[in-house]
Amino acid sequence: MSDRPFAEGGVVRNKSTEEVAESYFMDLISRSMLLPSQRSICDGKRIGSCQVHDLKREIGISKSMEGNLVLRLEEGCSLNTQGTARHLSISSNWERDQSAFESIVDMSRVRSITVFGEWAPFFLSDKMRLLRVLDLEDTTGLVNHHLEHIGKFLHLRYLSLRGCESICHLPDTLGNLRQLETLDIRGTSIVMLPQTIIKLQKLQHLHAGFPTKGNYLCTRHVLHTYGFNQLDACTSLCCRAATPCVMMDKDYGGVVLPGGTRKLKSLHTVRGVHVSCGDVVIQEIGRLTGLRKLGVMGINEKNNVKFCSAISNLSRLESLSVQSDKGCLDDISSPPKNLRSLKLEGRLGVLPVWIKKLQNLVKLKLSFTTSSQVEQDVAMEVLGHLPNLSILRLSGCSFKGGELHFQKDAFRSIVAFDVEGLGGIKSVNFDQGAMPELEQLKVTDACKRGGIGFFGLDILVSIKEVLLSVHFKMDRAGTELEREARLKEQFRTQLARNPKKPILKME
Repeated sequence: MSDRPFAEGGVVRNKSTEEVAESYFMDLISRSMLLPSQRSICDGKRIGSCQVHDLKREIGISKSMEGNLVLRLEEGCSLNTQGTARHLSISSNWERDQSAFESIVDMSRVRSITVFGEWAPFFLSDKMRLLRVLDLEDTTGLVNHHLEHIGKFLHLRYLSLRGCESICHLPDTLGNLRQLETLDIRGTSIVMLPQTIIKLQKLQHLHAGFPTKGNYLCTRHVLHTYGFNQLDACTSLCCRAATPCVMMDKDYGGVVLPGGTRKLKSLHTVRGVHVSCGDVVIQEIGRLTGLRKLGVMGINEKNNVKFCSAISNLSRLESLSVQSDKGCLDDISSPPKNLRSLKLEGRLGVLPVWIKKLQNLVKLKLSFTTSSQVEQDVAMEVLGHLPNLSILRLSGCSFKGGELHFQKDAFRSIVAFDVEGLGGIKSVNFDQGAMPELEQLKVTDACKRGGIGFFGLDILVSIKEVLLSVHFKMDRAGTELEREARLKEQFRTQLARNPKKPILKME
């Protein structure tokens, strides 16, 4: 479920907003207002995605407008449109006309704003005193100074700047938003959060992080060497690079948390945080005992032990994503027993032994772990007997060794298996009775580096769908094109023999 649904308001005793949102969502499904189009692979009882019939969608839009619930500014919108709705949606095809906007919208009544397409500064007004939701995901043309007065909207509960790459700085006035529950800055160029964020005692969800490649100027270097403040550093970087990011010896950007983050006791989600700056931020994360989801990068040999100690304190953790640089993560004494999702990326050294204790683990992704000594025989033995593991994703150089061999009675709960690249792996083999619950197999870039052979696809007893996605660069001899053709034929031949008659989809 999204963090947004109840940001507009509403109080229900003895239930969290997420629980209330879930109950309303399921009620819409039971009334056939929403039609489930896909069940969650992780949990067959949960809904993966839904569809709305076109007719019901139009009726819903019409009724919401009749009741002054939602105002949609779109192409062809009349100047006589009633503008007293609380929820404002601005379409990408609506002409950005300030006089028309001011004549249509009753700004004093607006509770939420969703913008599609290009941003215009007049979309925000001091008159919007009761604004609770500001959703600017993927908005173009939004820059730092447009957010300068964001602290005036004291009732704001949900702020999304996701995908707004030009934003590299949040003003100190962010600390005025004492009601803020969700801050989403994924896909922005923000590398440091203002110190005032520690005033947001109701903040529950902090989403950050921007994976990027290249050699960019380190913000910390600018701050300490040249004496710039945060805004000066960000401004300088905006002029020098397309996407500024903190380069802590890695090609992945993340935000740096300020001191005092431990005070944000309401935090349930923290994603995209860089921790290689020092041990203090790791210690503060370890004191956020209410965390359910955590995503960090910058784990290394120096901070590995303290990070493991911090994780041992987070007993409520359900999702953990770690990007490591020479950190083995083997010192977690008490792994969170409720952990359901785990993503490990980077040079681990060895596969952490505590993984075998994760009896509730549903989803696992290993990526680029094999420059270390993650031997596939050991890994298969450990991972193959996790009782609830339903989704397994292996990408990059996940294991050492030439063959991935899935034996009978191992990985008995796997429903979805994703394979991408895999470096030196030459073949993937399924024995009779292997992965008895596997329904979906996705293979990406299997023809690179000499190609990967897949064997035993014809004896997978539950397979329904195989997705084959091959991206290649044509060479003069046409070698990769030939590998692609052989791979496709290999899949077609084996799947044709499978009694389940699975569907082969090509990308």
